[in-house]
Amino acid sequence: MPTEQPEGTIFVQTTLKIIGGKWKLLILWHLKDGGKRFSELKRLIPEITEKMLIQQLRELEKDEVVNRYVQSDVPPKVEYSFTAYGESLIPVLKPLCDWGQQHLRQIGHSQ
Repeated sequence: MPTEQPEGTIFVQTTLKIIGGKWKLLILWHLKDGGKRFSELKRLIPEITEKMLIQQLRELEKDEVVNRYVQSDVPPKVEYSFTAYGESLIPVLKPLCDWGQQHLRQIGHSQ
């Protein structure tokens, strides 16, 4: 017999499935101000491997949060940006950043 979950649990689980993990929020943070090329994202997040960045971007694209736009230049340039639907996450990112800053102060770390 399944245990009944507290209200909202399924919604939090769904959100975490889409934006959870070590890198997705950071990728989204860097896209909030406009589209970025793959190389720009890699430069902004030097700790992420190329393979992981590709995987995370593909998942965000599959979940319709991020657009992948290929410019027909030679060589082709690929830019990632929020979809119209994905832009609904932008207001959520700033409070998360603010909380992280507050948390670092709370535990005695400065920026």
